[in-house]
Amino acid sequence: MTTKNSEKKSPSSSGQKFLSDVTTLRERVRHHIHMGAITPNYEHDREKVVQILNEALATELVCILRYKNHYFTATGMESHGVAEEFLEHAEDEEEHADSIAERILQLGGKPDFNPRGLMERSHAEYAEGSSLRELVEEDLLAERVAVESYREILRFLEDRDPTTTRMIEDILAVEEEHATDMKCLLSQLEAVPAKKAA
Repeated sequence: MTTKNSEKKSPSSSGQKFLSDVTTLRERVRHHIHMGAITPNYEHDREKVVQILNEALATELVCILRYKNHYFTATGMESHGVAEEFLEHAEDEEEHADSIAERILQLGGKPDFNPRGLMERSHAEYAEGSSLRELVEEDLLAERVAVESYREILRFLEDRDPTTTRMIEDILAVEEEHATDMKCLLSQLEAVPAKKAA
């Protein structure tokens, strides 16, 4: 038995139109043809979103450089597996940077790859470290910064830009995996001296 409260009306049954009048829709879109993927019903502050995405792009670029540096400078008995993890993460960060740059273009912005001011735009720091353990610690710190940063971006977007939201959610999931990887590596490296002393 269906109660009155549980009944849900579809847009058509409630008299609401799912789409604008087709002719009006076509004219509105045609009038703003220079906007590319951005249509008049885009609900967010496009310029602010582009600015935030350029900061995210800078963060990813710094992370690529840091991971690449760590890959080439990692030394010690345990370094091979750790270095391979650094390289894999660098490649993931490059994919993130590409996705972000593509979205900036879709929003009518310009991806900022200029190395000048890169550190000022980045949320993460570039740190080298002098031991394998320090390299992993620095990467774990950077991943934690990235996780917090992407969560804040999602709160800012508030479902008003579904395409950017989905992209950031996907990137965030990978950054959380990276943080977990670095935490596990750090635990393994911290256990090494204890094993040698036994």
